[in-house]
Amino acid sequence: MPAATAVRISSRSLALLLLAALVVAGLRLHVSEAYGRAASWALLSGAVFGFLLQRSRFCFYCGIREFIEERDARPVLGLLAALAALAAGTVGYAVVLGAWVPFPEAGHFPPRAHLGPAGWHLLVGGLTFGSGMAFSGSCLSAHFYRLGEGSVLAPFAIVGAAAGFILGFNAWEFFYLRAVTEAPTLWLPKNLGYAGSLALQLALLAALAFWVWKRHRPASGAATLPSPHASDRSLATLARAIFVTRWPHWIGGLAIGLLGAVAYLRATPLGVTAELGRLSRKLGAHFSLTPDTLPGLDALAGCATADRAGDTLTPNALFVIGLIIAALASGLAAGQFTPERPSWQRVLLALLGGVLLGFGSMISLGCTVGTLLSGIQVFAVSGWIFAAALVVGIYGGLKIRRSLGQ
Repeated sequence: MPAATAVRISSRSLALLLLAALVVAGLRLHVSEAYGRAASWALLSGAVFGFLLQRSRFCFYCGIREFIEERDARPVLGLLAALAALAAGTVGYAVVLGAWVPFPEAGHFPPRAHLGPAGWHLLVGGLTFGSGMAFSGSCLSAHFYRLGEGSVLAPFAIVGAAAGFILGFNAWEFFYLRAVTEAPTLWLPKNLGYAGSLALQLALLAALAFWVWKRHRPASGAATLPSPHASDRSLATLARAIFVTRWPHWIGGLAIGLLGAVAYLRATPLGVTAELGRLSRKLGAHFSLTPDTLPGLDALAGCATADRAGDTLTPNALFVIGLIIAALASGLAAGQFTPERPSWQRVLLALLGGVLLGFGSMISLGCTVGTLLSGIQVFAVSGWIFAAALVVGIYGGLKIRRSLGQ
């Protein structure tokens, strides 16, 4: 048996063992008195999220960068498909929201929703986070799933993000007193109702999709993956299409959008930075690197960073663990676990970008998943503000990176 084939078989065996371990761990958590169903759901939904990310290479930064630099609209349209799926999905769970908050005009907000104050701190956070994406090469969720692909840069970006969180904690009081406390929490259904909010978001997404598509310049002579013959419907072909061949961006976008809606209805909105922020806060407090008090922070909606006594593994920690392990299993099964040796310049950029990612996440109370995706899906204006600033930050970061020859 050729060595390459043997390695491929062993990699796929390891992938199956990892997936089996996730299922077993999920079942153990489910019956555990200390954790229970919520923890089991967090681990397994994180695994689904990681699998979808790896299979479709769903990445906000990658799609926006390719559109800015190459005018390739396909990845961006995949992201818009995710947002469109979330908006369309709200047709279904708007009924549930209607049961929770039957009269949104009264000013009562839906429980657990990522509804943040719509202040200028989101512009700072979005610009910083977008620049960090451009420098490090990904957002935080993508760095987590790329750990499963053997990325050598991802650990530097994540360590940098922890340092950025600590910097953000030290700057929090400034932003809280000057921006957060004065900013209103804007929820579209309060003024437009559920139907009007859904119609507005669908119209915005359709307009964005049309604008991007009009500027799409497909690469001449671009290679395409060969399609299997229509009569080739064997299990092996199906397995290869699912576990080896990259999925189209729009499939990943739709699947992640639907997962976001299910996650909100089942537990809490999707988010990946809460545990990293919690550990950073704990580390900063241990070494006296952060203030003793962070006014108002723990009362705000978003990716909470409060350290709760007795929580060895929080739901968000389990979510991220599931994400990384499932991405690793997916990468191994597809033969896409490919560590590389980056240059020291790229390592420094990943570290610096990570600091900006962490700072931006702290100030914005979330990232592309928590503040943008989960915010927009529940009709929060804060999600749109963060998204707009994010794009500007990516554009500026790419300009700076090109000027440095990277």
